[in-house]
Amino acid sequence: MGEESSHEHDNLASLMEEPPVVVPPTEKEPPRGRLTARPSFLESLANSRQTPFVLDRRNSSEINRYFHGPRDLDRHSKWPIFLRMHGSIMPKMILPLGFVAVWATLITCISRFVHNIGINDILLTVTGFVVSLALSFRSSTAYERWADGRKYWALLNQTSRNLARTFWVNTAEREGELGKEDLLAKLTAINLILAFAVSLKHKLRFEPDVGYEDLAGLVGYLDTFAKEAHDRHVVRPPPHTPWKNFGEYLGVSFAESNPRKLIKRTKKPLGHLPLEILNHLSAYIDRCIANNTLSISLHQSQAITGISTLNEVLTGTERVLDTPLPAAYSISIAQIAWIYVLVLPFQLYDFLHWVTIPGSIVAAYIILGLAFIGSEIENPFGHDVNDLPLDTYCRQIAMELDIITAMPPPKLADFGKRDDNYVLYPLSMSGYPEWKDRSVDEIRAALRSKVIANHQSSHHHPPAAGPMSDSSTVFGSVSSKQTV
Repeated sequence: MGEESSHEHDNLASLMEEPPVVVPPTEKEPPRGRLTARPSFLESLANSRQTPFVLDRRNSSEINRYFHGPRDLDRHSKWPIFLRMHGSIMPKMILPLGFVAVWATLITCISRFVHNIGINDILLTVTGFVVSLALSFRSSTAYERWADGRKYWALLNQTSRNLARTFWVNTAEREGELGKEDLLAKLTAINLILAFAVSLKHKLRFEPDVGYEDLAGLVGYLDTFAKEAHDRHVVRPPPHTPWKNFGEYLGVSFAESNPRKLIKRTKKPLGHLPLEILNHLSAYIDRCIANNTLSISLHQSQAITGISTLNEVLTGTERVLDTPLPAAYSISIAQIAWIYVLVLPFQLYDFLHWVTIPGSIVAAYIILGLAFIGSEIENPFGHDVNDLPLDTYCRQIAMELDIITAMPPPKLADFGKRDDNYVLYPLSMSGYPEWKDRSVDEIRAALRSKVIANHQSSHHHPPAAGPMSDSSTVFGSVSSKQTV
């Protein structure tokens, strides 16, 4: 028995010395200490760009990257703006312009070889004004929706920073093991802030599941409706045929998939994941108020206001998504634009003859192009080239939250009293300890002299140089303790 107990003691000691083994998500064996098996949605995560109506840009050809969006803001082009194709609606204009070219050629040939069917150009003046009003209305309403979407995501970015700073800096950590719990609770809450942004992105793109690679690790431990309704076959459906992908590139309406297809396929309630995440964040704030780690009322108000602002962002983006231009307006504007384009060759033939064909194509490009742009940016949260780069925004929020949590909450006593804290920089290179030994009157006199010195330097325009040394300031040597 003594040998067995000694052997068990050696095994326990070796286990304590060895680092913990992390089980990869692909393994079926649950990690040590886990009571239940790893959730199924962590076994085969899907990229949000692998939905049935989107191609994965990372493993695609250069053509796919060029004509599929949203645009990567980090990519830079040196081509003149009028020659750039990335971001233009040219791919979707190929079929309409081809049809206009055939139509204009037909009208021109009939007028040339059969019978002149040209008409007076008075219709150009009358209908042109109506078309301009319609396209102006279409473009302004579409851009307004695009701009509103960007404003809400900017507000989300701002609120995420403020809320994370309140959690990390203004929420106290208790002593001992309770402090460790407080630290892990902070990280949990800050991760929920990122989870809210990522889940909002997926919701706005009609991706209601949790089995996405950028979301599963953030919300997989929460009891949510989306988790209960997870279906791997819904998240990762079979890929589209090349013909369907080609039709989507060219903007063929018959090839377009219903963006709400994933929602319709679900067999269980999907809930509202961003709203449920806000509930968990509110529970964290209540916990901090109850244990007095968030004891200052101003900080409590900031945290609660941050939750309310996130809810405002959620409601506002849903308003932009669910309130498109009324169908009557969209249909009427499209009909007006097409009628004008189709009648155009009849009015141009008597003046341009064979030039009617290229003239009609150019006019159709201008008129239909404006209509197509309005249709593309009407929903700013999708996957079109000119839609908002929500993936980039989420990565930016994640990076900023990592920056906030990378260092312990700063304390003024730690950084304010350092020798290299040049409190009167650039006029004086003396640090905080040296100025601390001076009187208040000397410090205030130095501040006044700093204004005078800055005023004189702005009028004399001295050559650019590094910070002024103490020998060149009006103070002289700090160590001499002379009055300014």
